[in-house]
Amino acid sequence: MVTTDEATEAARPRGYTPSKKELGKETPKRPGAGRRPGAVETRPPANKQEARERRRAARAEAAAEFRREGGPRDRGPEKLLARNVVDSRRTVGTWFFGGALIVVLGSSAVMPPAVQLISNLLWGALALGVVIDSILISRKIKNLVQQRFPKTEARMGSLYLYAIMRAITFRRMRAPAPQVKIGDKI
Repeated sequence: MVTTDEATEAARPRGYTPSKKELGKETPKRPGAGRRPGAVETRPPANKQEARERRRAARAEAAAEFRREGGPRDRGPEKLLARNVVDSRRTVGTWFFGGALIVVLGSSAVMPPAVQLISNLLWGALALGVVIDSILISRKIKNLVQQRFPKTEARMGSLYLYAIMRAITFRRMRAPAPQVKIGDKI
């Protein structure tokens, strides 16, 4: 005579493995199940205002961290060297945007022709100054990277562009924040 257990086993496919529930051995629940590792356990916000405040605080913390350490594009010893080269000197690029504002105002149609001529000459001088400054920064970075990191795999063109873009940004607006003072030896 065949029992019900044997009949159900015969009806199952060949590679069937019974579940723990079928065997009566259910997995016990853990208190931290479902949490991310390293996550701090916090209570849910009581209302919308508290949730908004938490989001604002998290955004402020992330922005402060980015300002200190930078993002993925700012990582690597070569990028740090390029940042320090730019931050240790005064650059024409920092004056470029202020000068561009003067040029826009001075070249308007209501200005006398002499003021328009001077603003156009200023525009040319600023552009030439930025180009010359960019070449000098690129040459210095090239020499320092070749001396300090002879086996580097960093692309030099991307380092140059990174440094030039940093050079035309106002010093106070640079991220990550400058770690060297103007005039420091690199």
